[in-house]
Amino acid sequence: MNPRDRPLARPATSGVAQRANGRRDERPKGRAAGSRYVGDVLTVGFDLDMTLIDSRPGIEATFTALSRQTGVYIDTELVVNRLGPTLETELAEWYPAEDVVPTADRYRELYVELGVSGTTLLPGAQDAVAAVREVGGRTLVVTAKYEPNAVLCLAHVGLEVDHVFGWLHGTAKGAKLAEHGAGVYVGDTPPDMTGALAADAVAVAVTTGPHDADELLDAGAHVVLGSLVEFRPWFREWFRECFRDWASSH
Repeated sequence: MNPRDRPLARPATSGVAQRANGRRDERPKGRAAGSRYVGDVLTVGFDLDMTLIDSRPGIEATFTALSRQTGVYIDTELVVNRLGPTLETELAEWYPAEDVVPTADRYRELYVELGVSGTTLLPGAQDAVAAVREVGGRTLVVTAKYEPNAVLCLAHVGLEVDHVFGWLHGTAKGAKLAEHGAGVYVGDTPPDMTGALAADAVAVAVTTGPHDADELLDAGAHVVLGSLVEFRPWFREWFRECFRDWASSH
């Protein structure tokens, strides 16, 4: 049997998440318990902002310049502490509807100069990508960020992945993940969890963004990690358990 056709059992640790208040949250495993394959290669997707990279300084600098150029007040501290919505959604909080699209275009132009250089790698990001590659896996970045700017940010921090897909949010992320057979998706927001579940992938959350563990669990996360520093041990156990039965029967 081809492994892509066989549902694989997820270990109990990824089906039971611990809430911050000590209550354990039981989640049905469903088909999300099995990894998906394209050409028998395990595929793991990652969100970008506040999952792999800390983009807040660059985003704040870009919004500050945009505010100055347009003469419109923007509370940049508020913006960077609620990252997750699309750029257009955020801009609609500050600009009239008819100005959102041209203002978004200008923001993306400014971001090349001001935003990329203000980006740093989050702890554990390089190691998380390496952990997937060490088992022959493939890595995707699926992000709401404008794709060319996402590529620039990854190059700036020196993080190499196999594919980058931008301008995707929520269920649109799910469609792209499913298209590429992702078995796991890692993100920091409730819409990221929505995307993972839409793709029937294991929804792994990190609390390095604006949302705490309870919010992410309520959004459907199968497991919540404090940061990507914790990804390798979780992934190693998940991978071992997923493939134990399959390997013993071949």
